[in-house]
Amino acid sequence: MSSETFHEAADLLSPATQDMHRALVSLGEELEAVDWYAQRAEACTDDDLRAVLVHNKNEEIEHAMMVLEWIRRRSPVFDENIRTYSRTTGPITSIEKGATPGAPGGGSQPSGGSLGIGSLKGAR
Repeated sequence: MSSETFHEAADLLSPATQDMHRALVSLGEELEAVDWYAQRAEACTDDDLRAVLVHNKNEEIEHAMMVLEWIRRRSPVFDENIRTYSRTTGPITSIEKGATPGAPGGGSQPSGGSLGIGSLKGAR
C-alpha cells in the first residue's frame, strides 16, 4: 500500500519528496519481483520456462538499477554511500572505517570521531 499513500499529507510534501517516495517504492517493488522470479526459476522443473523466468528476473534487476541511479542523482546522501560501498572488495562492514571523508568513494564521517556537527555552526 505504500505505493498508493504517503505517510504524511501529500499537500505537506514537496514534489521532490513525492517523487523520491515514488522512486523508493518502485525500487522495492522491482527488488521484490527479482526475488519472486528467482524463486520461481529455481523451483521450476521445465528448462524453457526457467529460461523465461531468469530472463524476467534479469529485466527486473535492470529496472531496479535504473531507479537506483535516478535516486543517486537526486540524493547526495545516496550518492555518497553508493560511491563508498559500490564496487569494493573485502568485508563490507569494514569499508566505512577505512573511508576518507571527501575522497572519491570516501565515507562521510569526519576524522577524530567527531560527527562534524561543530563544523555546521555558522553554515548557511
